[in-house]
Order: sequence, then structure tokens, then C-alpha cells
Amino acid sequence: MGKSHWKLYFGIALIAVSAALYFAHYLLFHDAHHILIYLVGDIAFVPIEVLLVTLIIHKMIEEKEKRKIKEKLNMVVGVFFSEIGTELLKIISPLDKNRGQIKEDMVAENNWAKKDFKRVLKKVESYKFKIVADEKNLEILQVLLHSKRGFLIKLLENPAMLEHDKFTDILRAVFHLEDEMAKRINIHEISPQDKAHIEADIKRAYKPLVLEWVNYLEYLKRQHPHYFLFAVLTGPFSKNLAPES
Repeated sequence: MGKSHWKLYFGIALIAVSAALYFAHYLLFHDAHHILIYLVGDIAFVPIEVLLVTLIIHKMIEEKEKRKIKEKLNMVVGVFFSEIGTELLKIISPLDKNRGQIKEDMVAENNWAKKDFKRVLKKVESYKFKIVADEKNLEILQVLLHSKRGFLIKLLENPAMLEHDKFTDILRAVFHLEDEMAKRINIHEISPQDKAHIEADIKRAYKPLVLEWVNYLEYLKRQHPHYFLFAVLTGPFSKNLAPES
């Protein structure tokens, strides 16, 4: 209550000071007509002042804050791909039996423009992923996810995630996959039903992860071109990766 009341008291105090100054002006010059002219002029300017302050200046400040928040979010996304995301894509990508349909499109080039990233995003959106897992890759995936469990929890607890719903959904999907795989102590002895369940969980995490990777590359290309080249060369869809067996 006290925190909100100070604004009311402060407003009343400002009005009182203004009234006192007008009264002092009248006592000194005895010119009510002059005071009234300036008072009406000041009141007439209030709507313009409101326009300047609330709509223009406030909008500029708001846009600046949005850019800061977006930059922080992109930094968090970058940390995610550096810690686990890129490796996750490298492990899951060979499990996608339809990957040949988009493999060439996923290799970003240095001369790509915004339209190229949009084209790839559109293709990935309509693309049908077909995840067929094998025991070897599932075991590698299980070890990676388990080793990064603490990191995933910290990311989910990050307040910045409240501003990025799509990425939060990706983290939840990846964390759910880790949780499901952690329940299978011996991945080599899972039933066909369990295997199908895990494949569905992988698919659920994989598609938004690929989309986020493309968005992240576009951000790097626009803001940090030198990091973009490094990400392309070492990324999950790089031409420099060893051929899949």
C-alpha cells in the first residue's frame, strides 16, 4: 500500500507547488489575465506532450528494451547449441531416414539472404521426418542427455525463457526425452513399444530443434558473420562432417 501511495502524495505535492507558484506570480504582478493565458497555453500543450512522451519516446525506449531482451535470448540459444544442441542434432540427424530430402538445403552458404533462410524454414515446416533409431545411437543419445541434465534444468529456470515460448517448448521436449531415456536403464533391452515411444519423443524434439537452428544461423549471419561461418563449418549439417555409415 505504501509503495503505491507515494505516487499519489507526490502528484498532490506537485499540484500544490504549481498552485503556490501561480499564486506568488499573482502577488508579485497582480496580473490574473496574464496567468490565465499561460495556464490555458500550458494545458493546451499537454496532449502534445503526452503524444511525445507516451507514444514516441516510450515507444523508442520499449523498442530498445525489446532489442536487449532479444539479444540476451539469442545468447542463451547460442549457449544451448554450444553445450548440447549442435551435438544433439549431429546424433539425431542420421536417424532421420528422409533426411536426403532436405540435406542439401540445410547447408547454409555465406551469400545467403533473409529469403534463403525463409525458404529453408518453409521446407522444414512441411517436411516429414522419419526417425528410425538403432541401439548404438540411442545409447550415445542417452549418455549425452544424462550428462547435460543439470544444464537443461538451469536453462528452464532462466527467467529469460519466459520471453521465448518456442525455445522453452524445445527445452521441455528435450528434457522430456532425457527423462524417458533415463527410465530405460539398459537401452539394449527395450521393447519394440518402448523403442517406438522414444522415436516419437525424438521426432517431437527434433523438428523444432532444426527450425531453431536455422533461425539461429540467420541471427548469426545478420549480427555476427564471423561466428556464422564457424557455426556452418562445425554445425550438424556441415559438408565437413564425416559421411554417415
